[in-house]
Amino acid sequence: QVQLVESGGGLVQPGGSLRLSCAVSGGSIFSIDIMGWYRQAPGKQREQVAIISSSGRLNYPDSVKGRFTISRDNAKNAVYLQMDNLKPEDTAVYYCHQYMGPWGQGTQVTVSS
Repeated sequence: QVQLVESGGGLVQPGGSLRLSCAVSGGSIFSIDIMGWYRQAPGKQREQVAIISSSGRLNYPDSVKGRFTISRDNAKNAVYLQMDNLKPEDTAVYYCHQYMGPWGQGTQVTVSS
């Protein structure tokens, strides 16, 4: 059974950067078509942040386009989310997700001065 573990969250000032990692175990990411990052802020619904397919297709909502970059490393069995020019409204718990599969436990990202 595939398990996902996120890491890399923390406290950062506005304009700063963070890189989130999602370690995949119990299966090869090579065989997983779509992986994604989602986030959930207090009192809000979970929303998609970035999607990457096995063929390299990418999708971002307008709120993070140009600032966030998703990537996957089949050799390391991991998915990453590079977040640049962070804003206070990016504060949320970030989750890694296998399409139609499991979710990770989440990692907190707080953007504040």
